Amino acid sequence: MMTEHEKLLAGQDYDYRDPELQGILARGRKLVTAINTATGTQRDAAIQAFFGQTGERLTINGTFSALYGQHITVGDDVFINGNCTFQDSNKITLGNRVIIAPDTKFYCGAHDLDATQRFGVRPDGSRYLITYTKPITVGDDVWIGGNVTIIGGVHIGNNVVVGAGAVVTKDVPANTVVGGVPARVIKALAPLA
Repeated sequence: MMTEHEKLLAGQDYDYRDPELQGILARGRKLVTAINTATGTQRDAAIQAFFGQTGERLTINGTFSALYGQHITVGDDVFINGNCTFQDSNKITLGNRVIIAPDTKFYCGAHDLDATQRFGVRPDGSRYLITYTKPITVGDDVWIGGNVTIIGGVHIGNNVVVGAGAVVTKDVPANTVVGGVPARVIKALAPLA
């Protein structure tokens, strides 16, 4: 039988009130507070403890928000600007040399379009919110503009620019510039050598 955490990562219906998940969330809140308020070695230690994996030279500039932390993997030379939100109810993977502008949101969770399917009922009769999750993957050498929203299940290829204000709902091919709502390819970029 799968744990609620395993169900979450598998994209299945899971109960977010599960004690294991609540423990991970509580740990995450504590570490995010430290990331946003501590300085120097205390802040660096909180960053290392929070993320599932970090590469070299991760920079978080300004306020940062995330839930679990351990679901986020970050490559080398990643820059995350202020007021970014990582709703990491599934895995979020950032490649190397990723630049994320302010106010960008990564949303792994979603709910059923059918309103009658958004809440489940436990054996004791209590109701719970049903959330499904999908991972988000960002390749190498990606620049994500300000106020971008990236939805669960999206894979962004290498050497991509996502224009400010875009809402990315589908995979983005490598070597492209995308923008708009929903995001679409605006132009091709020369592949990196």
